[in-house]
Amino acid sequence: MVANARRVLQQTKNSQGKSALDDLAIQALRKDIESYCQLGHRVIDQARRRVLEGEQVPSDQKVYSIFETHTDLIKRGKTQQPIEFGHKIFLAESARGLITQYRVLDGNPADEHHVEPSLQRHQLTFGQAPEVYAGNRGFYSPNNLTACQQAGVELISIPQRGGKKTPERSAIEKSPAFKKGQRFRAGIEGRISVLFRGRGMKRCLAEGRQRFELFVGAAVLANNLLRIATLLRAKRKPPHSAAA
Repeated sequence: MVANARRVLQQTKNSQGKSALDDLAIQALRKDIESYCQLGHRVIDQARRRVLEGEQVPSDQKVYSIFETHTDLIKRGKTQQPIEFGHKIFLAESARGLITQYRVLDGNPADEHHVEPSLQRHQLTFGQAPEVYAGNRGFYSPNNLTACQQAGVELISIPQRGGKKTPERSAIEKSPAFKKGQRFRAGIEGRISVLFRGRGMKRCLAEGRQRFELFVGAAVLANNLLRIATLLRAKRKPPHSAAA
């Protein structure tokens, strides 16, 4: 296919249309074909290196989609879906159900790398550290606990990942406050489900990384606007009168 495309490029090298608009259209098509040829060569090269030569090709050198070259390969440890294609998205949610942070991530970064940047972003937005920082085991590391403490987080609800827990650590994770923080953290799973099913964030049909990020931002904006509307309606709703 790449060889055929190269022949077409060679044969149309000096082609001219009947008008200036036709010439522009021909040049645009030739530019697209040239771009796909280069991507095709990369796919052939990575297949040759991986299959024939047994080389472990680095992820940043691989092409996972010719039409959406920004696509990443994602491994989240799921049995039914060991490999997915797309982008990881970092989300932070407030106690009121508002998404206060979102970022489209590059590659397949570990969760523990997001704690300090998210703390800094929260402090920049709200002028102070959050009262509660809750995350799953993937966010755990001694450095992240220290960062939360130094920032002034009152309750750090991140379960220890791996290793034997000390009696002090076991007591912390069994405390009512810690468990409450974990119940709050579980709420983000419901928010993700809402974004997927009710806000259209499950699949992006727009082309390009920039449009992908705009697509995610639009879903987050829709969520927050609807959530604010719900909160305002609840605030204005008169209290039920007591039964006589």
